[in-house]
Amino acid sequence: MTEEHYYTADPTSAHGRHSFDATLRGIPFRFVTDASVFSKERVDFGSQTLIDTVSPADWPDGAVLDVGCGYGPIGLTIAALAPRRQVDMVDVNERALGLAVENAAANRIRNVHVFSSNVYAATPGRYAAIVTNPPIRAGKDVVNAILDGAREHLVEGGHILVVIQKKQGAPSAKKRLTAALGNCTVLKHNKGYQVLDSVLIR
Repeated sequence: MTEEHYYTADPTSAHGRHSFDATLRGIPFRFVTDASVFSKERVDFGSQTLIDTVSPADWPDGAVLDVGCGYGPIGLTIAALAPRRQVDMVDVNERALGLAVENAAANRIRNVHVFSSNVYAATPGRYAAIVTNPPIRAGKDVVNAILDGAREHLVEGGHILVVIQKKQGAPSAKKRLTAALGNCTVLKHNKGYQVLDSVLIR
């Protein structure tokens, strides 16, 4: 049997549902997770770092896209912080998507749309912000597709924010974002993680 990962499209491994409480940006959440999804025991440090850094008030008007949403901590936090925005949350893992829907309902967050998309393949229109804790283990091609494709999926003045460890490619990600969008700022350094921010300026 092929080993399953958090980026497996349709996991068949035995379920191992787990729930935990987390307070993100001062907001209490209850998350349900499962086997074959990313960081099932807790909100991982990279996602926590990105959540602590995002500033929706600084983004232009429009919807937000969470690429590789998993069971939902990043997208649901942004949706709670910015209830007038729609937050699209995409992943390839059907089990994770089901959990994201469940977690949105359990935490009474309604301004989200959770659906399957391989990077940007099924996403409509352009976004005020794209946020991602990219699936490093899925390989460089997937990560690079997220970075390189951002320009075509942002509104004027829109941001892409990426959290990535230095040892897992933050310097090269910064170069790719600079090549794609003409700029890239490191918003935060935190224990080996960097939050990168690029803005679409035509």
